[in-house]
This record gives sequence, C-alpha cells and structure tokens, in this order.
Amino acid sequence: MAFHSLNKIDIEEFMALAATFPVADVRSPSEFRAGHIPGAFNIPLFDDEERVIVGTKYKKEGRANAILKGMELTGPAMHAKLRAALKIAKENRILVHCWRGGMRSEAMAWLFSLGDINTEVLEGGYKSYRHHVLSGLAEKKKVIVLGGMTGSSKTHILNHIKNLHHQVIDLEGLANHKGSAFGALGQLPQPSSEHFSNLLHHQWKKTDKMNPVWLEDESRNIGTVFMQNIFFEHIRLSPTIVLSMSVEKRLPRLVGEYSTYPKDQLRESVLRISKRLGGDNARDAIAAIETGDFAKAIEITLKYYDKTYMYSISKNHSGQLIYLETDTDDVETNAGKVLEASRQITF
Repeated sequence: MAFHSLNKIDIEEFMALAATFPVADVRSPSEFRAGHIPGAFNIPLFDDEERVIVGTKYKKEGRANAILKGMELTGPAMHAKLRAALKIAKENRILVHCWRGGMRSEAMAWLFSLGDINTEVLEGGYKSYRHHVLSGLAEKKKVIVLGGMTGSSKTHILNHIKNLHHQVIDLEGLANHKGSAFGALGQLPQPSSEHFSNLLHHQWKKTDKMNPVWLEDESRNIGTVFMQNIFFEHIRLSPTIVLSMSVEKRLPRLVGEYSTYPKDQLRESVLRISKRLGGDNARDAIAAIETGDFAKAIEITLKYYDKTYMYSISKNHSGQLIYLETDTDDVETNAGKVLEASRQITF
C-alpha cells in the first residue's frame, strides 16, 4: 500500500485541474448546500451535527481533544467515505477541499491515500475559491443586455441567438426563476445567492473577451437570488436593446404558458404583488383566474409590470439604450432584428 504526501495547490492550479479531475468537497452537507464548486461531489468528513460537536470541542478543549472526538465520531463511517472517493476518482486522482484547507481536507486526503488515490488539496479551501469567484465576476467584459417588457420572449430570443453561436448566459436559468411574481412556477428550487454566483462565474470565466456576452435584463434580485453588486453594476452600465412589443402580441404566449398551472398557484402569485397592483386590480385578476379568463388576469398584471419596467429602464441603466419596435412575436424574426440593432453598439 502506497502512502502519498500531502500536496497543496493554489486556486488557479486547482481550478485548471478541476476541468479534468473530480472535486471532493469534504465540508458538511449544509455548507455544501449553501454553495459549492459546480460539479463537486460532497463527501463530508462530518455531518452537520458532528461538525457542531467537534467545533465546540475545539473551542473549549483545544485541537487534540477535537481530533480525538472527530475520530470517535467518524471512525465507523471511514470505509464508506473511502468507498465514495474510489467511486468518483479518475485515474486514481481526486481534488479535495474543505472550508480553509485545514484539518478536514488534510484528514480526508490521508484517508484517500490509503485507497491509493492521489490527492491535491486546495490551499485556503472553499474560502479561497469564493475569493476567486468574486474576483472573476468583477472582471469587465463586453456585454449586450436584452431588455423588454414581460412576455416579449426575451429568453427564447436569447436561446435562438445562442444557437447562432453567440455567447449567451441565461441568468434566469441559473436562478431557476423567471423574474416575476409568477417566476417560480414550474421551476426547481432556487439556489442560494452564494451558489448562484458560483454558477454564474463558472459560465462567465468561459466567455471570450473579444466578443460580447448577451444577458437578459434583470433586477438585482431574481426571485430570492441576489446578484453580486459589482456584476449587477456591470449590467447596468452595459448597452441595452429594449424590445417593444404590444400587449396584444405578448398575451397569447403568456396565456399559453401560465394557464397550464393550478389556479391556486396563480392566485398566490397575484397575492404576492396585490399591494403593488392595488386592491381592486388584485381582486379582478383573482376573479378572472377563478373563471378561467387567464387573458384578463394577465392583462391586469401586465399593466403593473409594464409601468414598473419602463421606470426601471430609466432608473437602472446608464449605458447606451436602443429601443427596438416589433410587430410580431416570432422568435426567429425578432432575434434577427435584435442582432441587426446590436450593430449600432460601440464598446
């Protein structure tokens, strides 16, 4: 059996290797859920309860007693942790990190070495990775923002533009939310704001600086997810194409999308914005939902969202604004118009 010396590497080398080799995040499950390196596997040294016990022991009685308690708690499960590592290892190699690159990652690296797995430990741990993410999101790149009122099919247009080999990042897709009071319908649970920034950075770092990155216009918060201030400011200062489409053109697509959801979910969504809609409008929208008149309910809510969006454009965007009228809801046609309008942009 071969024993491998501990090899600590910095974040740049770690992330370069992570493109090829699996990452074992050995923090507790709750730490992992709060945010992790995209694609990482959670093989925790301690579960959440054990982490609290060992941490308390460390503060009160010191390192040695904490280690002894940790060994007592985890000893019976060590075989399962090694088995999990052997299952994911590639070419007998794994990258390992904990919170600061200390005892937990060192202990697990030692355990994995017993299975003849070569390990590299991230110097500074997940804390170092988070600094790497925030620094990366602060990097300035060419950005074109696609704006427009609710129901303008902005996401569909950007998907079409992506299929034409332009760089596109789907912020709402990363956030599992479509941005409005109805945005959570049909979506997976949202990530934490911390993990959203990890996911965003994972895509942002892959984009080419020489060519623009297309983003959809968003508020700083997408549902419960909040963008980092520095990235949101980048969006705010970037050139924005504002697609203008009549309510009549937007309604059919919105009705087709939202009428499929249970009425109680639609009603709850209206109630979330009832104060902003106004009592009479909220009651009318709910009554329309109950009778199946989804077009009327959506039209009522659109008046609020349209007014709010136009105010947001004037308040939140300091970059070049290009207003683009369209008389169709055809995605391919509007994608062509948007790309044509983007030729006016200078960086």
